[in-house]
Amino acid sequence: MSLFKARDWWSTVLGEKEEFDQGCLCVADVDNSGSGQDKIIVGSYMGYLRIFNPHPVKPGDGVQPEDLLLEVQLREPILQVEVGKFVSGTEGLHLAVLHCRKLCVYAVSGTLGNVEHGNQYQIKLMYEHNLQRTACNMTYGPFGGVKGRDLICIQSMDGMLMLFEQESYAFGRFLPGFLLPGPLTYSSRTDSFITVSSCRQVECYKYQVLAFATDSDERQETEQQKHSSGKRLAVDWVLNIGEQALDIRIASFDQAVTSVFVLGERNFFCLKDNGQIRFMKKLDYSPSCFIPYCSVKEGTINTLVGNHNKILNVYQDVTLKWAAQLPHIPVSVKVANLQDLQGVIVTLSDDGHLQCSYLGTDPSVFQAPRVESREVNYEEYDAEMKKLQKIIREATTTQDILPRSEKHRDLVVTAEVSPDLDAESQAIDSEVKAEAVPSVTVKITIQSKVTAQKPNLAVCVQAPLAVTCDQFVFDDLEPDSSETVVLSVFMKGNCSPSELEGNCFVSYDIATELNPEGIPKVAQCNFRLPLRLICFPAQPSKAANHKLTIDTNKPPVSFLTIFPDFADPSEEDQANVLGFQFLTGSKTTLLASKTSQRYRIQSDQLEDLWLITKELTLRLEEHFKKQNCKDFACTFSGSIPLQEYFELIDRHFELRLNAEKFQELLSERAVQFRAIERRLLTRFKDKTPAPLQHLDTLLEGTFREVIALADAAEENQANVFQAFTKLKSATHLVIMLISLWQKLSTDQVAILEATFLPLAEDTQELGWEETVDAAISYLLRTCLSKSSKEQALTLSTQLSMPKDTSRLKKNITLFCDRLAKGGRLSLSTDTAAQQAAVIPGGCTTIPESDLEDRMVIPGSTQTLPSHGQIVKQKSKP
Repeated sequence: MSLFKARDWWSTVLGEKEEFDQGCLCVADVDNSGSGQDKIIVGSYMGYLRIFNPHPVKPGDGVQPEDLLLEVQLREPILQVEVGKFVSGTEGLHLAVLHCRKLCVYAVSGTLGNVEHGNQYQIKLMYEHNLQRTACNMTYGPFGGVKGRDLICIQSMDGMLMLFEQESYAFGRFLPGFLLPGPLTYSSRTDSFITVSSCRQVECYKYQVLAFATDSDERQETEQQKHSSGKRLAVDWVLNIGEQALDIRIASFDQAVTSVFVLGERNFFCLKDNGQIRFMKKLDYSPSCFIPYCSVKEGTINTLVGNHNKILNVYQDVTLKWAAQLPHIPVSVKVANLQDLQGVIVTLSDDGHLQCSYLGTDPSVFQAPRVESREVNYEEYDAEMKKLQKIIREATTTQDILPRSEKHRDLVVTAEVSPDLDAESQAIDSEVKAEAVPSVTVKITIQSKVTAQKPNLAVCVQAPLAVTCDQFVFDDLEPDSSETVVLSVFMKGNCSPSELEGNCFVSYDIATELNPEGIPKVAQCNFRLPLRLICFPAQPSKAANHKLTIDTNKPPVSFLTIFPDFADPSEEDQANVLGFQFLTGSKTTLLASKTSQRYRIQSDQLEDLWLITKELTLRLEEHFKKQNCKDFACTFSGSIPLQEYFELIDRHFELRLNAEKFQELLSERAVQFRAIERRLLTRFKDKTPAPLQHLDTLLEGTFREVIALADAAEENQANVFQAFTKLKSATHLVIMLISLWQKLSTDQVAILEATFLPLAEDTQELGWEETVDAAISYLLRTCLSKSSKEQALTLSTQLSMPKDTSRLKKNITLFCDRLAKGGRLSLSTDTAAQQAAVIPGGCTTIPESDLEDRMVIPGSTQTLPSHGQIVKQKSKP
């Protein structure tokens, strides 16, 4: 609870679900009682007009029946209420009510009854003006220096100032350069109107200039008439404040000079009559309303500023004197004299909370209870300390980042992929150019053992794969209940995916006694899509540009057994050879040796070997696992196809460079386009028309160039995505070959995947090349370093797009060479001891010239040493 609060003197809530704004509040002696006591006039957007005369028995009392003098519902929403001398022939105060298309002036009067609560108040319509334009706000004052009466000026939504001399309409003028209406006020000292335009500048217009300017009641004028009749409406002074204004007030008091106060969105300005800044206050909050009032100190002005933090600040010029807490966010604030109490602060919120308050403090009545003295049991504290230290020690020794899986989970999500493709494809807006794009059904089941609040299911597959629906929202799940959804997965992009795995995530809340709103939790599961989703059986191809040979320690298995969905039992030839036709058009062939324990995968594209190779190893492992064979293993003794892999890297990097060039060209053409637009606008605004000098032709040509560059950049972006997908497939293949070649463990394969596949998506700001280069450089200087001197080198922490890929390709080659010479992947900090144990003497230095010679072997793939020997690729399995 805040000590500094706005003490509640009287408050009430107006209506139900009504809306109020800045102009809906006014305080004045509207019934001309002559006592000097103000009444509170409130109008709402629902059309209700209320007048209050609060007099609580004691401070803080609610509204009494006799406090509400008048409540009447008008036919239209009330935009603003003001009290002034609006009726001719009398200097009494009258009430002006502004509607969207009407201005009404009422006389408020009361009839005394026999008892106190018998007083009756009523309003009488004196006159009204039907507006031709939709009104926004209004101001009033003795325009032109008239005495004893007030004139009204209404600003319309289209920028017209409509001036009324009480019962008659005077004239209307359009503000120059108008876009949106801003706050409006009148200064009687300078006889001028002050507003803030959409250009974020304060503008002042003299009343005499408005009166003698060209009549703008009809805006459809010819250019000749504009120059031949009347005077042009000119601004008196302009001040650029750089932000939109919320309100404008004129402060004119005896002990202070007349000033113009402007409340901006982030600043508070005080201006002189000529537009010069007297002072300015930068606000560290978002203001909502303000009002200046007289100060007790000579030459200063106090200002009340309300903000959206429910705080009412009191400033003396720029010095904060007081800050009080309010129970609501004020949209309008006034200072009134009520019941012989001067300086009552009246605030109104947007939902109708009306409060009369005064500044004060709210002292705390809480007293801390006396602390009972008791003896300290040190043995009990020591036992508790040891127990807590044991828990901390066990928590810090584990290296798991994610929490361990619980034996009894609150919610379990499972995914079941249909063994067959959909009879009727569910593919939507697929870009694949194949005759038929298949789809497969995935059934996801959510089983809850507790009450799960707000469960939300998300299904993710990697592009170019897509799902028919990826987001599901359920109602709260009761204990031992389940929900099932069915969706279809298909290939949307026109390139082969790098993975056939998908993920399901369910986020939900579980309420507890300590946290009834719920603790957020997540459950997930993975599923694997069938190979038939992206390819179908085809005729094997004898010739291919890329070939890989996988060795096993078991006799070859017939393809009729491990590929029953692709092989035809009626054709015996498919027992040892099988063809796969991808939906994108490429073809891959799988061969099994009849005499040796080898399998060959061959294709014209290196990236197409990945999914077939992975599917082969997985199906072989499942086949021998069913036969209870636990020692099955695959190995790779050929050469890693680095040269072909580097070509894919260069292709991807080249497209990234093209994206940068397109971005630069688009930026240049956009600057040129905006410069031509400025030139044209300058010529169009000129009074004396000048020839365009082919600027319109240049603008049209530049526009066509911008559109062509945007189309080319979009096409290049699609090519970057396809190149990155191919690069990920080839990277997966290289990781598998390295792991089979060096017989890496599961942890080492995880390090390898984190090094070569750090990004799920490739962006222009953070690309694959610089990220992988940094990761490989770190491994080369830690676990794969050849000396302690190399470990001491510092790595650059800032990633930026390189100029070329030569450094990356050298680092990848050096990485494979050090693995071939006995290096092992590890994230342990004790790399020196590890190298001493695994590689006595460390890795030998590899000359840079030797690396360059190895990278450009013509007519063959990259040759790498395996355990000190050079192993060449064999031509036949």
